[in-house]
Amino acid sequence: MKLFAVLRIAARAMRRNKMRTILTMLGMIIGVGAVIATVSLGNGAKAQVEAQIAALGQNVVLVFSGSFTRGGARSGFNNAGTLAVDDAAAIQRELPDVRVLSPEVRGGAQVAAGNQNWGTSIQGEGPDYLDIRQWPLAEGAMFSESDVRGASKVAIIGKTVADMLFPDGEVIGQVMRIKNVPFIVVGELIPKGFNATSGQDQDDLVIVPYTSAMKRLFGMTNLRGITVSTVSAQDLQSVQTQITDLLRQRHKITPGHEDDFTVRNQQEIADAANNTSKTMRALLAGVACVSLLVGGIGIMNIMLVSVTERTREIGIRMAVGAHGKDILTQFLTEAVALSVIGGGLGIAFGVGGCKFLTATENWPTVTPTDWIVYAFLCSALVGIFFGFYPAWKASKLDPIDALRYE
Repeated sequence: MKLFAVLRIAARAMRRNKMRTILTMLGMIIGVGAVIATVSLGNGAKAQVEAQIAALGQNVVLVFSGSFTRGGARSGFNNAGTLAVDDAAAIQRELPDVRVLSPEVRGGAQVAAGNQNWGTSIQGEGPDYLDIRQWPLAEGAMFSESDVRGASKVAIIGKTVADMLFPDGEVIGQVMRIKNVPFIVVGELIPKGFNATSGQDQDDLVIVPYTSAMKRLFGMTNLRGITVSTVSAQDLQSVQTQITDLLRQRHKITPGHEDDFTVRNQQEIADAANNTSKTMRALLAGVACVSLLVGGIGIMNIMLVSVTERTREIGIRMAVGAHGKDILTQFLTEAVALSVIGGGLGIAFGVGGCKFLTATENWPTVTPTDWIVYAFLCSALVGIFFGFYPAWKASKLDPIDALRYE
């Protein structure tokens, strides 16, 4: 049989039972759409994690005050106040693979300028913090080491704080009050927008020298963390180990006792985040595969019903000269057509659904072109696999019995 004739007969058979055709394709539409959505969401989450890890800076090791489990209780990061300024100085002085570092304290406070005020996050940092984070200034300059030594009242502000306090756009040199302590704004950061993972506005912050934050704002004597940048990415693991050994020695922690600090490198954080998203991707992929399987079983079921309904038609075709391979080709083509059309609609459904989620819920999605091709080919293979048995069964019908079938 010619291909055009086969396709024309297949189209007529599908038009004859429109509702059954639609319901049969529905399984493939849902299955392929689920595959596309799963891959898009998974890739979007992975890209998001990579962007967030990159936002930490280059070759970063994070040292947190406190341990996950101390004294039998889970305390989490930053709670214990066990890091001293001298610890940061020792890390910088004694570890040659440490390029720069920034001692860190954090807190929240109300800031005001003129008749404007705003509640924001206050970060006390070292002068190398923006270098570590690779966060340039839109205007102005970073405070200096002398500002840190003198606990100077100078501040760097994010775009959100600048808009809230200085709506006229004049920022550099302006005076703002943090807890009623006057600080001079010496720089404004370029905007970064919202953190896609936590939903936090990254531009809603004020950075001051960590000594100023400790002495003038929060009355702290200990650090909450230390952000360390290594010379190269290859040094991350060794520097992490060296920091752990050095701090254990300085804090007089004996063997067998738990650290009162936590050290994580950039790659560990990325791996942990990726492992979480990988688990979710595997779960969603399992659901998508089940949907495809159900869709394929639906196609096989409907084709078996179609063979039974068209037994007399098959007999007539064989009586006028059709061979078994012609009947096999005809029914296999119909199964593949159902599957491929359903797959195409599923691709449109999946891509459209992802764009809708991105537009309405701000979910990051990335749909690779190769996966669209894979999904389309997969739908065709499902049609061949699940359509072969009904087609083979139709080709083996005895013409005499088929003509007598009522």
